[in-house]
Amino acid sequence: MLLMGPVLAVPVPAALADALRSVKVTSTSGQAGGFQLTFAVSARSVVRRTLLPAGFLDPGIRVVLVAVAGGTPSVLSDGIITQQELAPSAEPGASLLTVTGEDLTLLMDVRHERTCHPAMPHQARVLAICAKYAAYGIVPLAVPPVLADVPDPVRHVPLQAGTDLAYLKSLAAEVGYVFHLEPGPLPGSSLAYWGPQVRAGPVQPALTLGAGAAATVESLDFTYDGLSRTQYTVTLTEPVTKTGIDLPVPDVGLLHPPLAARPAVTLRHEPLPDIGDRSVTEALLLGLGRTAAGTDAVRGTGTLDVLRYGHVLRARRLVGVRGAGTAHDGLWYVAGVTHDITRGAYRQQFTLTRDGLGSLTPVVTP
Repeated sequence: MLLMGPVLAVPVPAALADALRSVKVTSTSGQAGGFQLTFAVSARSVVRRTLLPAGFLDPGIRVVLVAVAGGTPSVLSDGIITQQELAPSAEPGASLLTVTGEDLTLLMDVRHERTCHPAMPHQARVLAICAKYAAYGIVPLAVPPVLADVPDPVRHVPLQAGTDLAYLKSLAAEVGYVFHLEPGPLPGSSLAYWGPQVRAGPVQPALTLGAGAAATVESLDFTYDGLSRTQYTVTLTEPVTKTGIDLPVPDVGLLHPPLAARPAVTLRHEPLPDIGDRSVTEALLLGLGRTAAGTDAVRGTGTLDVLRYGHVLRARRLVGVRGAGTAHDGLWYVAGVTHDITRGAYRQQFTLTRDGLGSLTPVVTP
């Protein structure tokens, strides 16, 4: 299903839907999502004669993509066109129009703002900023940090000097959180999530290897990076005696519940930089966030056929893996997914991450 419009996206004309040849959608944790649509357009087609000159595919137009797998609709992307490319050809059926865009976080990254947020904790600032984009169906969800920190307006007033997206991401980085837009569940709506990585809750249908006709993935490879984890130490200077005080970084499990029975070893140990003017709470939150960012040392990359899998694998959620062996079976976090859709085929490339080897669950359900 393809919907377009300036603000409210509606079903496209039949001529444009018939001209659609392929769709590519990317969704990656920590990054903006994107999409690319390819249309077959002849010199006499309605697309080139009417829709393109009328601005139907101009940059700034909203695009919503919905896939239906197993009778269940899934909103793959909700974004804004940023670029169009026309490649005419003298051969029949070889002229292509390619439209590229980014998710709705683009709207938050095109205008520089300079705003004060006095006496507002992190989550209150997030809600205030996201409220400006309610016309696009964006609903904010802000989870309070694990350590409360309300700035004293007499000593410090938080100042935003940059785009809304850059400020939201900087707020998330300060407390070890992530910020992203999750399209859906209904077309035209999105969830602006500001909180810890979702590493709990419902698990997607399992990715099965080595089971013959019951296998659901085409390939899946694993990598264990021993240098990805870093343990930070927090040292604050006592203002009177000028002596350094070592503070223990809170347990990273507060933000990243473990998915593996044997966590990866930590080879790097570094002091946390840029904490000289921060309060104790701010320094601990920053140390927790930096430590959590490099926790996942084991990565899996693979491909699957959605028609065989029977579902659309979604990023930023959990999925089970079966048949990969004792070290790699169990639950994984889906860090990124790329959807490749052509007429008659729907494949996905995916990236999985977790904090070590071995499974915490005795059985992975299909």
